[in-house]
Amino acid sequence: MNDAYLRTTYFIDHDQTELQDRANDIVSGQVSDTKKCIALFNHVRDHYPYDPYHLDLRPQTLRASNLLNRKRAYCIEKAILLCALLRAVNIPARLHFGNVKNHIAMDKIIKILNTDVLVFHGCTEVFLNNRWFKLTSAFNSALCHKLGVPVLEFDGIKDAVFQQFTADGDVFMEYLEEYGCFDDLPYAKMLSSFKSHYPHIAIPENLVLNLA
Repeated sequence: MNDAYLRTTYFIDHDQTELQDRANDIVSGQVSDTKKCIALFNHVRDHYPYDPYHLDLRPQTLRASNLLNRKRAYCIEKAILLCALLRAVNIPARLHFGNVKNHIAMDKIIKILNTDVLVFHGCTEVFLNNRWFKLTSAFNSALCHKLGVPVLEFDGIKDAVFQQFTADGDVFMEYLEEYGCFDDLPYAKMLSSFKSHYPHIAIPENLVLNLA
């Protein structure tokens, strides 16, 4: 395991006091790293309802310390924050990105994107018990219930990633392409991917998009 996955970076700025305090509050009473990870995963999953319609792509706002007090967040933001909270309690973590096809995506987002492919979907990977686990904290419990898919739970034994099928057996998520793992947000690669896959959506100079 590389020490890079514990260090402070520009976006994973877990050396900030407020972020460290929040992480320690969330894992209070938990002894094992697995239990701490589960507590942090559940917190990020449900405390920040998923919102893909308000994208603030300015570098400073994508830092974990700035995401901490958000009311809502999308997958990349939640992946960054979970990664930082894990590192804050000395659990190695990194970011993973890929493209996924949402087979039951809401009509609204399909209309905006002109596709049901979600580009640069972010999740967090955590190192526990000598192996890496993938954790997708994007969809909060209430949204999962609304979409008719099981709530993602992490048990410390297997990955917690978007389900391929709904509870009724319909196709839900299809994984199309992987960008790989990173110790920090690959910011330039993210913007390039957005621009190449969604050329009809102009990214403004202030890098703030309201797609609602």
